[in-house]
Amino acid sequence: MSELLRDLALANRILAHEGVVDAFGHVSVRHPERAERFVMSRSRSPELVTLDDLMEFTLDGTPLDARGRTPYSERFIHGAIYEARADVGAVVHNHSHAVIPYGVTPVKLRPVLHVGAAIGAEIPVWDIRRKFGDTSMLVVNIAQARDLAAALGANRVALMRGHGCAVAGATLREAVFTAVYLQVNAQLQTAAMGLSDQVEYLSAGELALAREMLSQPVGLDRAWEYWSARADRSGIG
Repeated sequence: MSELLRDLALANRILAHEGVVDAFGHVSVRHPERAERFVMSRSRSPELVTLDDLMEFTLDGTPLDARGRTPYSERFIHGAIYEARADVGAVVHNHSHAVIPYGVTPVKLRPVLHVGAAIGAEIPVWDIRRKFGDTSMLVVNIAQARDLAAALGANRVALMRGHGCAVAGATLREAVFTAVYLQVNAQLQTAAMGLSDQVEYLSAGELALAREMLSQPVGLDRAWEYWSARADRSGIG
């Protein structure tokens, strides 16, 4: 458990260094011994997260032993995805600017490079307004979060119209890998579409084979080692 918590704190630093999150955004892990709980930081910018900031929550977003710490208002995103998906061990929510255009236009976000296969073939777009009307655009209760989780379905990524995205992974390293290359893929797809309206996306066969390759620990561990070396670990605890 202690190693997982250290990795969770580090994951915040990694996502910040790679530009996936800024002052906002968060990452969580399912509790390895209590599947009905998850762990994430208190409300703090990811680049500053330490072990002391980590808190446990029940799946409905209730903090356990808060000790005066303020939780993220959108913690419900994480709990609802864990509730809906027994296969998910980690969740990332971010506001990557690169993905926003694909949630506000009819253009579908699709894998254009081999590591981009991590995002999957189908990337649904969730619009909070369809069910909840005009809101602040934040997911601030479990009902909204469950609607998002339903839109995510069995996929790895769901875009959130005018907001960002939710990323689910079987492991923390898989979720971080997917979040990083979701942003990279979005940037490259946008660049490619600016050059031509004839973009060669990964075929179904290429996508399946690349995803299988990318799910192996050797690739995930290699990427994690690289990103860990680049991130600021000072004061992490």
